[in-house]
Amino acid sequence: MITSGRKPTQSTAVRRSLLATVAVTSLFGVAACGGDTAAQTESDASATTVQVEDNNGTQTISVPPQSVVATDNRTFQTLDDWGVELSAGAVALMPETVSYTQQEDIVDLGMHREPDLEAVVAAEPDLIINGQRFAQYADEFTELAPDATVLDVDPREGEPLAQELKRQTTALGTIFEHETEAEELNTALDEAIARVKDSYDPQDTVMAVITSGGDIGYSAPGNGRTLGPLFPMLELTPALEVDDSSHNHQGDDVSVEAIAAADPDWLLVMDRDAAISADESEYEPAAEVLEDSPALEDVSAIEQDQIVYMPADTYLNEGIQTYTEYLNSFAEALESAQ
Repeated sequence: MITSGRKPTQSTAVRRSLLATVAVTSLFGVAACGGDTAAQTESDASATTVQVEDNNGTQTISVPPQSVVATDNRTFQTLDDWGVELSAGAVALMPETVSYTQQEDIVDLGMHREPDLEAVVAAEPDLIINGQRFAQYADEFTELAPDATVLDVDPREGEPLAQELKRQTTALGTIFEHETEAEELNTALDEAIARVKDSYDPQDTVMAVITSGGDIGYSAPGNGRTLGPLFPMLELTPALEVDDSSHNHQGDDVSVEAIAAADPDWLLVMDRDAAISADESEYEPAAEVLEDSPALEDVSAIEQDQIVYMPADTYLNEGIQTYTEYLNSFAEALESAQ
């Protein structure tokens, strides 16, 4: 059994990763008469904008942003690691593994089901990094903060996940002047993917599941936002394919008997509750749900201890670091099994 904790990922920077058009333009002021001429000219000369392609087109952003709001879970760890200060954000949706959860001065916009969107007004943002669970509120943010750029670089449905994660990371690196660090994160992901592909035997079948509330949900190959996209990314051989599978974050209802009959050689697992209810008495860890199930005891993946669990904070994280860490854990398990 391979378990995974939250560890920082390092890699040597190589070539600049893919980003849709990014242009940097300096705006120079014209000197005017009066006592503040020199100060005004210096201020204008230091003003810079960057143009970034997001999910809605070209966005022009003044850098560095003076007041940043973040609601996209995939961006939290990157912003935190780079020391980006937030004036407001979806703190209630942040994993405890990012330091923003301990910063009381950040205005909390609350949970996505009943958010306090109007709280963003007090933050006076010039940049709102929106996406994932808060994507539906883009228009409201535009109305409440008309002077802010609402940026959406959340991975787009139907696009390769690895490419989308790198696109997001590169855009953030451009905005916050962390291009080198963004390249390192992108390269680390590429290397982790290559490592899995080099070690994986296509004859081995793979199944992805999500546990929640003691139940096992089947994550269909290619579907969903977490485990499903790993199948095309890593060219994995599915142990089971279900017609009309959903994109639900809890997975599809598939009986343990069906899982046992599919007999996967490898199980990829996300414990949904580990990030949101691990402290509750009713919490059942994924390892117990799977490995203590009599119906699954003869499954090859369980017999051979070939289960790879995603980091505990995955459900509230899902950023590029999460996938890099997880893929390296998967590669390590594959290498050990050879």
